[in-house]
Amino acid sequence: MQKKYFLPRYVSLLLICCSLLIFAVLFFPFWHIELQAPQYPEGLILLIYANKLSGDVDIINGLNHYIGMKTLHTADFYEFQVLPYCIIFFAVAFIIVAIVRKRKWLNILFAVFIFFGVISMIDFWKWNYNYGHHLNPNAPIIVPGMAYQPPILGYKQLLNFGAYSMPDVGGWIFISVGIILLGLVLISNRKNKPS
Repeated sequence: MQKKYFLPRYVSLLLICCSLLIFAVLFFPFWHIELQAPQYPEGLILLIYANKLSGDVDIINGLNHYIGMKTLHTADFYEFQVLPYCIIFFAVAFIIVAIVRKRKWLNILFAVFIFFGVISMIDFWKWNYNYGHHLNPNAPIIVPGMAYQPPILGYKQLLNFGAYSMPDVGGWIFISVGIILLGLVLISNRKNKPS
């Protein structure tokens, strides 16, 4: 009679490490958008955490007023209420899979993790789109046909501002955990013979 295949112990240890890394994301910014212009040579930074906005929010809001963009407030985004619970869910899920040590559970965790990442990026794009396109028609400065949607990733010129959008510490942690998880899935699915 064949024995059931369990994930190797080193996989469990790596999953526990990933759990701790995911939990640490609560304390670091996920993403940052940097604005550079001649009048702000030091740059302006918007930091996006799992539960709040930080950085030069007040200055950016003051500039947004002139071009008709909505002001940014943490309370306006339901994502900041949901995201911390999603992060805690994944931190706990990694521990559970590490304890159970079943390949099927590892595959499910990987699929859910990737799905969450894709949905998060789509939501972030919609977030940027709404703020960049739904402008106040009575704004002091109106440039016909101009939208101010910052890029999801990379660089974009917005009037005299250059906008850079990149993952921050929390985002890089999430990406790193996803890469580790992918590696564990590939390794465990290759070793699919009962032990």
